[in-house]
Parts: sequence; C-alpha cells; structure tokens
Amino acid sequence: MSDETLFTRIVDGEIPSYTVYEDETTYAFLDANPLAPGHTLVIPKEPYERLNEMPGDVAADVFGVLPEITAAVEAAVDADATTVAVNNGPAAGQEVPHVHWHIIPRFEDDGVGPIHALFEGVDLDEDEMKAVAEAIRDNR
Repeated sequence: MSDETLFTRIVDGEIPSYTVYEDETTYAFLDANPLAPGHTLVIPKEPYERLNEMPGDVAADVFGVLPEITAAVEAAVDADATTVAVNNGPAAGQEVPHVHWHIIPRFEDDGVGPIHALFEGVDLDEDEMKAVAEAIRDNR
C-alpha cells in the first residue's frame, strides 16, 4: 500500500469533494476534472496503488457497489450509457497512485467512440494467442 494520497486526503475530509457514495470500504465522488457531467470516481478507502495490490475482499466490496453507482450516475444525468474504466499503473495513464474506477456518462452524440478506438490493435496468430493465454494462466 502507498502512503497518503490525494484521494485519502479527500476521504479524510482534508480536501472537499462532491461525495455521492460512502461505506466502510468504498468512497465515490465527482471527478474534479470531469470528462462529462456526472463523471464519478469510485475508490477503495485504503490507498492501494494498483488493482492487483487490492485484497480480494476489498475488491469484492468495491466491485459490489459499482453497478449501483453506475445506475445512479446514468439516471442523474440522463445518460444513454457509461464507460467504466481503470487506468492501472502510470503506463496506462494513471495519474493518482490510488486505484480508482472512472464512471463516465456517455451519450449517443458524444463522438467519443468505444475503448477500442484508443488503440490500433495487434494481429496475433493462433500460436501467439495460445502462448499469451498460457503465460497468463501460469502467472495467476
């Protein structure tokens, strides 16, 4: 676990936020730099830097409330859909070293496109796909 982060300071009330949900494990608040109205961040209260550092019970608690918060965000801003995403590590664009989920309201005419539009993609043959799958299984 990391030491105090910007988000732990928000949870502790040192930095004001527009809180939308809180329980013993999870805290959700509006993003200070929203990509759309209602853009919400959902975090574990403990400052785990990356998703893969979170204990399973904490992850289950946070994941357990994501559907409820997502539905509330969509209803609040009359969104057609949402993109729910995690930037897991600096190379993925994570700017705050405290794992967090973005719930970003999406609208039919927002012009953003799917997550696949962010990448050019790769063309892997069957042997490469098998090798990657095996490596993932071996590293569990």
